[in-house]
Amino acid sequence: MAPGCDAVIMSRTLVELLQDGLPAEAVLTDPDVTSAYSHDMASFCAAGVPAVVVLPRTVEQVQHVMRTATALRVPVVPQGARTGLSGAANASDGCIVLSLVKMNRILEISPVDRIAVVEPGVVNAALSRAVGEHGLYYPPDPSSWEMCTIGGNIGTASGGLCCVKYGVTAEYVLGLDVVLADGRLMSTGRRTVKGVAGYDLTRLFVGSEGSLGIVVRAVLALRPKPPQQLVLAAEFASAGAACDAVCAIMGTQGREALPRKGGGGGRAGGHVPSLLELMDRTTVRAVNALANMGLPETTEALLLAAFDTPHAAADLAAVGALCEAAGATQVVPAEDAAESELLLQARRLSLTALEALKGATMIDDVCVPRSALARMLDGVERIGQKYGLTIGVCAHAGDGNTHPTVCFDAADADEARRARESFDEIMALGLELGGTITGEHGVGVLKKEWLAREIGPVGVEMQRAVKAAFDPQHLLNPGKLF
Repeated sequence: MAPGCDAVIMSRTLVELLQDGLPAEAVLTDPDVTSAYSHDMASFCAAGVPAVVVLPRTVEQVQHVMRTATALRVPVVPQGARTGLSGAANASDGCIVLSLVKMNRILEISPVDRIAVVEPGVVNAALSRAVGEHGLYYPPDPSSWEMCTIGGNIGTASGGLCCVKYGVTAEYVLGLDVVLADGRLMSTGRRTVKGVAGYDLTRLFVGSEGSLGIVVRAVLALRPKPPQQLVLAAEFASAGAACDAVCAIMGTQGREALPRKGGGGGRAGGHVPSLLELMDRTTVRAVNALANMGLPETTEALLLAAFDTPHAAADLAAVGALCEAAGATQVVPAEDAAESELLLQARRLSLTALEALKGATMIDDVCVPRSALARMLDGVERIGQKYGLTIGVCAHAGDGNTHPTVCFDAADADEARRARESFDEIMALGLELGGTITGEHGVGVLKKEWLAREIGPVGVEMQRAVKAAFDPQHLLNPGKLF
C-alpha cells in the first residue's frame, strides 16, 4: 500500500460516516475551504490541518458527530466565530472541526424570569439587541461583540468593557445543555434565580474551552435595561496618575460627601461605574492614526469612566473631581449619548489600531489587583524598552485587566523572537504582582506553560483528572490548556 493510503482510507471513512447523519452541505472537505477554519486570531499558536469541517444545525447532529468521533477515535475541535486570542479554536492534524455558527437561534426570551435561552452560534450583539426590545440587558460585551458568539464567550469565560459593574460571562450562565464526548446529552444548572443542587457543573464548563463537552444550549440571566450611560474622558500626564485615579474611584476610603447636582448624595470613593477603561499614549495615537478620532495625542494616559445610573451626570462630576485630584490635566464629560458612544468607539478600536502599526500583534491578557495597576503599566513600559518594541496598553482598569499589546513585524524573525520573549516577561510580571495570566481570553495553546506555573503541579493534576472524567479518550480540543 502506498504511503499515506491508510490516512486517505481513514479520512474517507470518517467523511462517509459523518454524512450519514448530516446534510451534504454541512460536511466540508475542500482544503481551500477547510483551511479557513484551522485557527483563531492568536499569534504564535501552532495550527494543524483538519480532516473535515462540520456545521451542524441541531443537537442531534452534534451528537452524531461526537458518536462518530468516539467510534473512530478522531479528535474534535469545537469552534465559534474564531475571534479568540489564545489559539483555543486552532485545529489539530486530522481532526473534525465542529463549527457551531449555524446553531444561531434565540429560542426564548422571558421578561418575567429574566432569562434568554439560546444556541451557541448566536452572536453576542444580536442577543443584546433582541433582549433590548423587551427592556432587558445582557451585560457581557467583549470588544468583538459584533462578531463573537455566545458559545465562544462561554468557552473562554469572556469579559468586556462593562465587567467592572456587571461581571463576566460566568455570572450570567444559569444552565447548559452539553453533548459529551461519547454523544450523550447532559443538562446542567437551572432556570431559577437560585439553585444549589449538587456540584456546580455549569460553572465547570464555563471557561473550559471546549475540552469537556460541546455546549448546544444555554440559559442566560438577564437584567433590566439600564439608562443610557454617559461617559467622561480624563487626560493624565502619566499612566501612574491615571492609575491613582482608578484607585480613588474604586476605593472606599474617604467617603465624605461631594457637592453634586441632581441629588444622589455623592462620596469621594467607592463608586460603581459601568465602565472604567484606560488607554496609554501608544494606544491613543494608534487609534487616531487609524480612524482620525481626534483624541488628545499629548496625553500620556486617557481614562474613560461611565455611569448608567439615573444621576449619571452627577456621578461623572464626582468622578471628575477625583480625576482632577489625582492630577488629570483635563476632564471632559460627554453631554449626550452620541458623544459617549464616540468615546467608546475609540476604546473598541484600540486592538485593531495597534495591530495596524506593525501588521501583527501579541495581545496579552494579564489581570492584576487594582492596587498593582500602576506597577504593571510601568513594568510593561520597561519591557518594551528592553526589547526595543512598541507595546501599547489598553485596560479594563476598573477590574485590573490589562491588555499589553506587543506590535511587531511577523516577517522579521528577530523582531518576532523579541515579541515572544517580551510577551512571556509580561506574564511573569503579572504573576509577580499577584495577578493571573488571563482575565478573559483563556489559555488555549498560547499560555499552556503559564497555566502550569500559575496553578502549580497539584492544580494541573486535578484539572487533568476532571478532563479524564468527561473525556477519557482525550478527543475534545486536544493540546489545549495543559
